[in-house]
Amino acid sequence: MMIDITEGAFARRLLASAAILALGAATITITPAPVLAQEELNALVWCDHTDPALIEPFEQANNVKVNLKEYEGTGAGLSIIDQSRPGDWDVLVIDGVDVQRAVDKGILAEIPADALPNADIFPEVRMEPNNTRDGKTYAVTEKFGYNTVSYDKTKVDPADMKDMSKLWSDKYKGRIAVYDYYLPMIGLTGIDLGKATASLTDADLPAIKDKLFALKANAKQVSDVVSSQTALATGEVDIVFGGGEWLTAGLVKDKPNLDWVIPEQGAVRWAQSIGVMKDSTKKDLALKFVQYIVSPEGQARLATSSCYWAMPANAKAGEKLSAEQKTALRWDEQADYLKRTQLYPIPSAELDAKMQDAWTEMLQN
Repeated sequence: MMIDITEGAFARRLLASAAILALGAATITITPAPVLAQEELNALVWCDHTDPALIEPFEQANNVKVNLKEYEGTGAGLSIIDQSRPGDWDVLVIDGVDVQRAVDKGILAEIPADALPNADIFPEVRMEPNNTRDGKTYAVTEKFGYNTVSYDKTKVDPADMKDMSKLWSDKYKGRIAVYDYYLPMIGLTGIDLGKATASLTDADLPAIKDKLFALKANAKQVSDVVSSQTALATGEVDIVFGGGEWLTAGLVKDKPNLDWVIPEQGAVRWAQSIGVMKDSTKKDLALKFVQYIVSPEGQARLATSSCYWAMPANAKAGEKLSAEQKTALRWDEQADYLKRTQLYPIPSAELDAKMQDAWTEMLQN
């Protein structure tokens, strides 16, 4: 059984509800070609890379047309590559915890370490065990964020939101939307129980399952991110458990009542990486694109993409972000947040199946 833990990453990219903006249904976005473009670059990406504000500066500076295909999770991305001809794709954006899967398939090229701004990447999200193998670099972290607690600060006590256990109290019964994705939610529930996401075992599941059942009983709905986000934005619920800056940061200007926080217990952290395809015939240009994306300018544009906002991996992007943008992203609190958050659980196939079964049982209860 192949584990695809990127459904959560895909869900973050489904911010197409009326609460934010209307996105087209097409899976392929072709950015306008610069006049007299001499070359083309093909990239498999997430929707935050399809923003013209991010892509057009690179196109214009390099006289290139960038063809972007958005995909829905690592499994789907790898399937697209399997069905393509060698050399069809030049760049790949992938969930950070899935880079090793791509390395196993031999589809990523080695990137010279000195070609990347590694010293500028937040240390906690360099993720060397994920982005490198045997001393060779195959990808670089470009963006990250958290599954945590989003809420309407005019309807709840913000101090309560700093304590994750309050979500199981009668005080907020019937006022919560639970994000319907088992891995981050099992991770968050485990964190509330004092367990580390990296070391969850079968023995932890009974206690986690009990907590999930109690959470379901306290919630108004368990739903995908679009439905949960819409419910929060329209006031149907006051809290989204599993939300984060990617859910509310882009709404701050129009919805200043919405907020998010990392509880004292902690939260789970996601990260996305970018790399050059091994069979690309344009590796130099592909590397130049990767370098642009992880440059301070590219990072600031990626962090505030029209699809969803989240933290740039390059700390120097802060020089390119406005004070308002940095406040929405909780820029000054990242040092603390990074210390108090953990990556998604990465279970074995057997444990993953049991986690899915526990989540399904909770949904059907």
